[in-house]
This record gives sequence, structure tokens and C-alpha cells, in this order.
Amino acid sequence: MSNIKDYINGTVVEMRDKVSWPAYKELQNSSVLVLIGSLVFALIVGAMDFVFDSSLSWFYNQF
Repeated sequence: MSNIKDYINGTVVEMRDKVSWPAYKELQNSSVLVLIGSLVFALIVGAMDFVFDSSLSWFYNQF
């Protein structure tokens, strides 16, 4: 039981003293960057899906 308590106390100390937390403005900028990147990736994957679906539909309709 002592090992678990030491682990939790060590984790709290490390999170409080050793971790460098970003400033709020930096966090906002990173969040916007991730949002934009996710939207671009979703648009690319959606376009690829549309092209493949259209291509396969055209191919199967030929028979």
C-alpha cells in the first residue's frame, strides 16, 4: 500500500513541478491548428471516398 501512495505522491509532484504547461494563448493556437488540420484531412479523405465510389459505380454499371 505504501508503494501506491508513494507513486501517487510522486506523480502529483511531477505534474506540479516538472511539467511545463503551455500558456492559454499557446493552447488556443494549438487547438485551432489541430482543428484546421483535422478539417483538411477530413476533406481529403471525403474527396478520395467520393472519387473511388464514383469510379467503382461507373465500372460496375458497365456490366
